[in-house]
Amino acid sequence: MKFAVIPVTPFQQNCSLVWCEATGKAALIDPGGEPARLLDAIDQHGLTLDKILLTHGHIDHVGAANILAERLDIAIEGPQAEDAFLLDALPVQCSMFGFPHTAPFRPRRWLHEGDLVEVGEIAFDVLHCPGHTPGHVVFYQPEARQAFVGDVLFKGSIGRTDFERGDYNALIRSIREKLFPLGDDVKFVSGHGASSTFGWERRHNPFVGDGT
Repeated sequence: MKFAVIPVTPFQQNCSLVWCEATGKAALIDPGGEPARLLDAIDQHGLTLDKILLTHGHIDHVGAANILAERLDIAIEGPQAEDAFLLDALPVQCSMFGFPHTAPFRPRRWLHEGDLVEVGEIAFDVLHCPGHTPGHVVFYQPEARQAFVGDVLFKGSIGRTDFERGDYNALIRSIREKLFPLGDDVKFVSGHGASSTFGWERRHNPFVGDGT
């Protein structure tokens, strides 16, 4: 597996372009906006976009998803169905946060704990990690020891839980019981900001580390 992180929109949301080197098939994880720029990146790498993967339903993570899916006739997979209320409220989210109008949509496939998502010959494990939103999922590629965690965990911080249906205790459980057990060496890309490892966060994160 190879990947490139492409920050998009004024929110600098980390959209991840992941691909299978054997097949040239690719997926975009959380295309929050700037669809033309994302398509250009796909062309530059000589890839075929096969699907779109969503960690959760906030507008800065899904703003370009349906535009790309309809233009290329590809599937959107994720998040978990508990985030349906966020996808239904996308026009309201756009007004609140200054994004271009985005109509409500539904993915072709809701994802659940234990599901697998395939991109070419690569398989991602799906972990349901509620807290930031109730239907938040994480994509983990075990051979590469690489996770894409959306807004669950950040380098030195954790996701917000003050949005509608956020749950601080659920978020902490998601990190400690779902993510940290994957291993200290596992690297992760967050929805915003720098990458890190679960080991570094377990040792140093002031919100969810071993000393808290």
